[in-house]
Amino acid sequence: MSVTRRQITAAALAAVPLALAGSPAQAAQRHRTLYIAGDSTAAQKYADAAPETGWGMALPFFLRKDLAVANHAVNGRSSKSFVDEGRLDAILGLIRPGDLLLVQFAHNDEKSADPTRYTEPWTTYQDYLRLYIEGARSKGARPVLATPVERRKFDADGNAVPTHGDYPAAMRALAAQEQVPLLDIEALSLALWQSLGAEETKTYFNWTDTEQDNTHFNPPGAIAVARLVARESLRTRVLDRHDVIRLHQSIPTSWITWPPA
Repeated sequence: MSVTRRQITAAALAAVPLALAGSPAQAAQRHRTLYIAGDSTAAQKYADAAPETGWGMALPFFLRKDLAVANHAVNGRSSKSFVDEGRLDAILGLIRPGDLLLVQFAHNDEKSADPTRYTEPWTTYQDYLRLYIEGARSKGARPVLATPVERRKFDADGNAVPTHGDYPAAMRALAAQEQVPLLDIEALSLALWQSLGAEETKTYFNWTDTEQDNTHFNPPGAIAVARLVARESLRTRVLDRHDVIRLHQSIPTSWITWPPA
């Protein structure tokens, strides 16, 4: 597997908290890190992709500074390909006791024509998700499953339509079986798109003069989804009240930045 400059930068940023773990006393006091394993809907975007924005880019705005975000989500990955490319192993080499591993996949698991990414909801999808759960637990970290954020799709009557088939249900069932916290972002985002309506949701997705993208977000959309993630993390007690900030405040889209490609 080739490693790009972007991957090296991401790994370097993710490794920063390790500097605080030099001694047992320092390790006890070190800041926690929330790792994200996911696909393009969560991933860090660069200047060549602007205004496309992953919700993981906005999540730090809702968390206190002593809870760092290490966003390992990558465009085009499924629960399977992320593992097969060694990306889960990379996280497990960094994650420490007390950290969190937030896992969101399905968009690319659904691509049945691509054997490098496809998983079947009730078998291989759950099998791969178990690797994330077991891996995090083996390191003393806490795994958290997040159902996939919904695409923008409306029927002729203006109803927001689910697009992920059985994958959300399979993840919900696995979370219950494995006693893992579940953030039901699929249900929450579908309800949000329904409340906004077909036209208003265009201002949350990556609709430009040259592109009509109903999967990826622009800054307002990424901020809205990150707010759902933070709110649901608080509701499910994945995070404590002191971990979460600005839940009811407006976040300026100017806070979103895209590093050079």
